[in-house]
Amino acid sequence: MPNAGPAKVAPAQGGAATFEWATLALARCGKHERLRLAQHICRLAPFASLLQGTAMAKKNTASQIDIGINDKDRKKIAEGLSRLLADTYTLYLKTHNFHWNVTGPMFNTLHLMFETQYTELALAVDAIAERIRALGVPAPGSYKEFAKLSSIPEADGVPSAEEMIRQLVEGQEAVVRTARAIFPTTDAAHDEPTADLLTQRMQTHEKTAWMLRAMLA
Repeated sequence: MPNAGPAKVAPAQGGAATFEWATLALARCGKHERLRLAQHICRLAPFASLLQGTAMAKKNTASQIDIGINDKDRKKIAEGLSRLLADTYTLYLKTHNFHWNVTGPMFNTLHLMFETQYTELALAVDAIAERIRALGVPAPGSYKEFAKLSSIPEADGVPSAEEMIRQLVEGQEAVVRTARAIFPTTDAAHDEPTADLLTQRMQTHEKTAWMLRAMLA
C-alpha cells in the first residue's frame, strides 16, 4: 500500500481534542509517521487526562448544594413550590383574560382591578420560580407542565362579570390551599426563606379573595 505522505503533527497545545486528533491520525500514516505520532500521543496523554479530570471536578462542585437542607427535603419543597407556581401562573392567565374580556356596568372597576391583580401575580411567578432554582431544582415553565400541576381550571368561553369574580375568588383560595400544604415540609426542614415566601403569598391571596368576595355580597 502506498504511503499516504507525511502526517502533519498537531501543535503540542495539550487537551483532549488534540489527543483525539493524534489518535485518529495513526490510521492514516506510514510506519515511521505512526512511530512519531505515537510518541506525540504519549506526551499529550497526561495533559488530556488532567483536563478531563479538572472538568469533571468543576461539574461536580457546581452541582453540589449545601444550604443546610438535605437533598430529599429540597426536592420535596421544590415539588410543592412547582404546584404553587403552576397555580399562580394559571390564575395570572385567567385574571388577564378576564381583564381583557369583562363587560357590563362594572367594566371600568373590574378592568382596573383585574389589571392590578394580574400584575401582582406576574411578579409572584418570578419570585416562586427563583426560589425553586435557589433550591437547586429546575422550575417548570411550559403550558404542558402547568396544566399537569395546577389545581385551577381554565375558564370556558367568556363568563359574565359576576361569574368572573366568582371564579377568581375560587382561584385565589386555591392558591392559598396549595401554599399552606407546603408548610409542614418547610417547617420540618427549617427552610425559613420558603416559609417567608409562602406567608407573603397567602396574605396576598387571602386579602384579594376577601375583596373579590365582597363584590358578590
